[in-house]
Amino acid sequence: MRDHLARYLARVTSPRSPGVSWADLSEFGLAAAAFLFYFLVRGAVVDRAADAFQNARMIVDWQAALGLFVEPNLQAWTLESEAAILFFNFVYFWLDFPLIIAVGVVLFATSRRHYTLLRDACLISGGFALVVYWSFPVAPPRYFPEWGFVDTLQIYSSLSYQAQSTQPFVNPYAAVPSLHVGWAALLAVCVWMATGNAWARAGAALVFVLQSISVVVTGNHFLFDGLAGLLICAPAFAIALWLQRHGYPSLRSLLEQARERSGRSHDRGPPGHTERAGR
Repeated sequence: MRDHLARYLARVTSPRSPGVSWADLSEFGLAAAAFLFYFLVRGAVVDRAADAFQNARMIVDWQAALGLFVEPNLQAWTLESEAAILFFNFVYFWLDFPLIIAVGVVLFATSRRHYTLLRDACLISGGFALVVYWSFPVAPPRYFPEWGFVDTLQIYSSLSYQAQSTQPFVNPYAAVPSLHVGWAALLAVCVWMATGNAWARAGAALVFVLQSISVVVTGNHFLFDGLAGLLICAPAFAIALWLQRHGYPSLRSLLEQARERSGRSHDRGPPGHTERAGR
């Protein structure tokens, strides 16, 4: 078991891509199970609606006091163009987790170190976010038509996070933090670190900018939510980076030492055994 774990860690966290083998399918399974667990837990924490609406109004009061409650105007500007609405709906829905999966597969095949960094940072930030979703539920702007907000995904793209098929994975009061913004930032940083290609770097940065805009103009998040997403993802990325540089190498070293001790013990044979001379 220790040998398998040591080889797995060495392979996944290797600075050089060792290629793809059938054994690597286990990594996709583990990662999929971890993210599925995150979405199921997030969807299960759906209560305290009164608190969620109260907290949302409190966020609006904070932003208004700073002159930053601009979300209604931004969405009203977007609603003037159906093309703009459909574009930002596409960004919000398809350039979030689907894009992370696609980039993750590419990094898995080309740079395991950066794949692991992206995977760990997303999962750790997701764990942090679950605590906030439970302790500080917040209703999204689309639940406040009195302020002029509309749900552009449902009205213009027939996409509803409250559809029966997606309800087990969705928490309608998980607006804070916005991991759409936080994970887009993590994606941009990991792509920037993984490649020197100017087009890839520019594309990742552009996705972050567009996602930061889309969460607002689609009526899904306040500005505060995006800032909270960045604040959640920053320490998560620091932990993932520490694991990459220190945690995994130390664990690999410990497993190697344990394997060597086990091998020496096996060579000596069971206690009390002495090799008898031939007759």
